Amino acid sequence: MLGVFGSHVDRETREIALRVGRTSRSRIGDALFVHVTRVFALLVLLAVVGILVSLTIGAWPALHKFGFGFLVSSQWNPVTKTFGALVPIFGTLITSFIAMLIAIPVSFGIALFITELAPVWLKRPVGTAIELLAAIPSIIYGMWGLFVFAPLFSAHVQPWVTEHLGGWPIVGALFQGPPMGIGIFTAGLILAIMVIPFIASVMRDVFEVVPPLLRESAYGLGATTWEVVRGVVLPYTKIGVIGGIMLGLGRALGETMAVTFVIGNAHRISPSLFMPGATISSILANEFTEADGRIYTSSLLAVGLILFLITFIVLALAKLLLLRLTAQEGRRA
Repeated sequence: MLGVFGSHVDRETREIALRVGRTSRSRIGDALFVHVTRVFALLVLLAVVGILVSLTIGAWPALHKFGFGFLVSSQWNPVTKTFGALVPIFGTLITSFIAMLIAIPVSFGIALFITELAPVWLKRPVGTAIELLAAIPSIIYGMWGLFVFAPLFSAHVQPWVTEHLGGWPIVGALFQGPPMGIGIFTAGLILAIMVIPFIASVMRDVFEVVPPLLRESAYGLGATTWEVVRGVVLPYTKIGVIGGIMLGLGRALGETMAVTFVIGNAHRISPSLFMPGATISSILANEFTEADGRIYTSSLLAVGLILFLITFIVLALAKLLLLRLTAQEGRRA
C-alpha cells in the first residue's frame, strides 16, 4: 500500500512539474513575442523619422535660401538657380482632387454592385478583374494613357468639351486650350483609374462584413436596395469606407510614373485643366538625375519633403476623422 501511495504521489508531482514548466515556457514565449513585435513597430517608426530627418537636412539649404517664398513662388529655373514649389504643389493637389472626384463614386458603385446587386456567378469574375487592375504596374497605365488615351481624348473628346463648355462664364476657363490630349485633367483621370481598384476592393470587403441578419431585417420591413445601403450598410461600414478612400488618396498623392507620362511636365500654372502642368513626383522623376549643384538638389529634396508633409497631414486628418466617428458611435451605443 505504501508503495502504491508513493508512486501515486510521484505521478502527481511529475504532472505538477510539467504544468509549471509549460506555464513558464508559455510566459517566456509571450514575453518574447511582445518584445519582437515591439521591435518591429519601433523599426517602422524609426524609418519614418529617419526619412523625415534626411529630407529635412537635404532640403535645408534651399529652405534657408528661399525661405517661405519657396512655397509661394512659381519660378523654377535651374539656370539662374531660382526655385519655387508652388507649381508642383498645385499640380499634386489638383490631380489628386480630380482623381478622387471620379474614383469615389465609381468605386462605390462597383462595390455596391458586387455585394448587393450582382448574381452569384458574376461576383467572382468582377472581383477578380478589380484585383487584376490593382496589380498592373503604374508605368503601364502611363504608357496606355500617353499612346492610347491621349490621342483619342485630343481627337474626339477635348474639342467637343472645349466647344460646348469653353464659352461658359467662370467654368469655361477650365476647359479651354489646344487639344493636346495631355495635361492636368488627363493625369487626374489616369490617377482615378489607378486608385479605383484599391478603393473598390476595400469597400467591397467592408460591405461584405455587414451581418446578413441586418440586411434581411431591412428587406423584411420593405426597404429597397438603396434604403438598405443608405440606412444599414453605410452606417455599419463608414469607418472602413473612409479608410479605403484615404488609401486611394495616399496612392494618388504619391504616384510618379503614370503622371509623368501624361501631365505634360510644364512648370506653369494655368486655369485650364487641359493645359500641361507638373506634380511633385513628376518633377522628382524628371530632374533628380540631372540636378547639378547644391541648391538644385536641395530644392528637389525640399519638394520631396513637402510631399511627405502633405501626405502625413492628409493621413493624420483621416485618422482624426476616424477617431471622431468611432467616439460618436461609442456615445450612441
